Amino acid sequence: MNATAHQPPQIARANGIDICYEIFGDAGAEPMLLIMGLGAQMIVWDDAFCRQLAARGFRVIRFDNRDIGQSSHLTGGKRLTPLELLKLRFLRIPVSATYELIDMAKDTVALMEVLGIRSAHLVGASMGGMIAQEIAISFPHHVRSLTSIMSTTGNPRVPPPSREAAAMLMAPPPRSKDEYLVRYAETWKVLRAGHFPEDEAQDRERAERTFARGLNPAGVGRQLRAVLASGSRKERLHKVTAPTLVIHGTVDPLVRPEGGKDTAASIPNAKLMMIEGMGHALPIRFWPEIIDAIDEHAHRAAANAA
Repeated sequence: MNATAHQPPQIARANGIDICYEIFGDAGAEPMLLIMGLGAQMIVWDDAFCRQLAARGFRVIRFDNRDIGQSSHLTGGKRLTPLELLKLRFLRIPVSATYELIDMAKDTVALMEVLGIRSAHLVGASMGGMIAQEIAISFPHHVRSLTSIMSTTGNPRVPPPSREAAAMLMAPPPRSKDEYLVRYAETWKVLRAGHFPEDEAQDRERAERTFARGLNPAGVGRQLRAVLASGSRKERLHKVTAPTLVIHGTVDPLVRPEGGKDTAASIPNAKLMMIEGMGHALPIRFWPEIIDAIDEHAHRAAANAA
């Protein structure tokens, strides 16, 4: 078994768009798809994080969602306004969207089909957790296990982001590379909600790599609209049959801890793991317990299905 095998990024035509993906690990290992969150390229699943999961016996596939990184950039839609958010929150007036989370779920399933994967372990972070939930609801036969990290159900009763996190989400996009590099560090400082020297030391390099792969501010706006327009999955999550693990940080400023608790409460037999001191990020300090938990959960699901 070659857990160190690594296929460089490639493009797949799936669900009518181009999806950029990358594979770590042995071709015969248990397939695991990592689904990233709002405005986040696949490389936010750190290379070393992917390699460590692959070393546990998984074929790890990360990819850029539509409208981000090197996957297809779509068109249409206007920048979200604070007024629209207020109307949604207080008057329940829906936000318009070019596409919704179900379309992003279909992207993921189509990518699996292109890669010859009938079913996989799904690990989704933030919006990626929402997409993974949608797949578990709408395409259950494609899901071996579900791990939903720092995500939520779309239930409007879950507390909103902190004022600082919400302001960061609604801030106008940077106008230059220098401005972007500064913004990147500021953003992750807010999201991590703490002091993480190992990660802070890598912020500049990670930002440079993200910038080099290409930014798409309008696409981030469309993704945000997709999240808001997709409504609540809370009731539909009751019918999820995939073995489910919910991981959430206790100090998450963007998707509050109640979002993780609501997810676990909505999915039958879901296991909830709260990580003390973790915000809306995957700091290196927490990798051992997160990777252990994903590994144990996915392998137990595989053993039970055998």
